Amino acid sequence: MPIEIGLLATIEAKADKGDELGELLKSARDMAAEEGGTITWYAFKMSNTTYGIFDTFETEEGRQAHLSGPIVKALGEAGPDLLDGEPMIMQLEILAVK
Repeated sequence: MPIEIGLLATIEAKADKGDELGELLKSARDMAAEEGGTITWYAFKMSNTTYGIFDTFETEEGRQAHLSGPIVKALGEAGPDLLDGEPMIMQLEILAVK
């Protein structure tokens, strides 16, 4: 089955909390590995306070399971302390893959 479904999230940390957010995202790798419907999962840093996550899925059910899974819950719990606003989450259609 081709991979045609994705998510892109950008997450802004509070000014003095970027490193903590980065560590949270690094630790989330193990949670992503446990998600059977998540094909690929990348966490990345764009600046000292701006981070992102890119995921791919084979099915819409896999994407929805991820959106209600432990990584989203962990970010929600950490939000008041670490985040400067809500994460921006975009649902994507993958057009081409190498």
